[in-house]
Amino acid sequence: MPLPERTSSGFGQRLRDARERRGVSLRQIANATKISVVVLEALERNDISRLPGGIFGRGFVRSYAIEVGLDPEATIQDFIAQFPNDSVTAGHPTSDRVEDNEAVESDRRTAGTFLWLMAVSVPIAAGLLYFATLGRRAATEPAPPPAVAAPAPETRAAAEPPPAAVPEQPAPRAATAPPPAVDQLTVALTAKRPCWVSATVDGQKTIERLLQAGERQTVTVRREMVLTAGDASAIALQFNGADARTLGKSGEVVTARFNLANFKDYLQAR
Repeated sequence: MPLPERTSSGFGQRLRDARERRGVSLRQIANATKISVVVLEALERNDISRLPGGIFGRGFVRSYAIEVGLDPEATIQDFIAQFPNDSVTAGHPTSDRVEDNEAVESDRRTAGTFLWLMAVSVPIAAGLLYFATLGRRAATEPAPPPAVAAPAPETRAAAEPPPAAVPEQPAPRAATAPPPAVDQLTVALTAKRPCWVSATVDGQKTIERLLQAGERQTVTVRREMVLTAGDASAIALQFNGADARTLGKSGEVVTARFNLANFKDYLQAR
């Protein structure tokens, strides 16, 4: 099909006349519509080969018409009337479409070949990696030592010297087992006379009341015990069954902390 005549008459001339009446330049229209000056010049020369096809080309015509004050719908109808509809739809010569289709088909074939090569090469690479790893593992494993034949009984008896007499050693003394480690502390409190007592064991309030004479309380301590007595000499203490010294003087209010590390400091001297 011969290309449309590229002249400044007809449709393109009418666009140019409207632009000049409006007093605007192609650069101003290009800045407003974002259409390049080259395409606008081609439109005024009736060179529709530089326009995109279909609705995009008609969109360029519409934008131009609005900027120069023409009726956009009437301008599009004039555009379609002057140029064959198939050329407007294509936007480029037929040879360009064929070349584009061939390029797309070539790219499609190239992509298919690449995917096929990937599908074939991945299992092969995995197999090579497996056998290479297996070979390295076999090379690094040490060979078993050669078996040594045991000598005959007569030969061994002849080669071995008679055993030397070993002096009898005294039997070692039985080792004394160390005392078992203490992992908890049992504290027994006995009131000699009425006494107010407060005890916090391992962070929990355990006792907070008046103990009567002869009353006994036993608690188990794993970390620490904080004991407050309203009469220091009115409370008798035992740690794991061992008697402790008096906490203080008669009528003295005292607070003491007991734990696995310091309870022996409170025991009575022997």
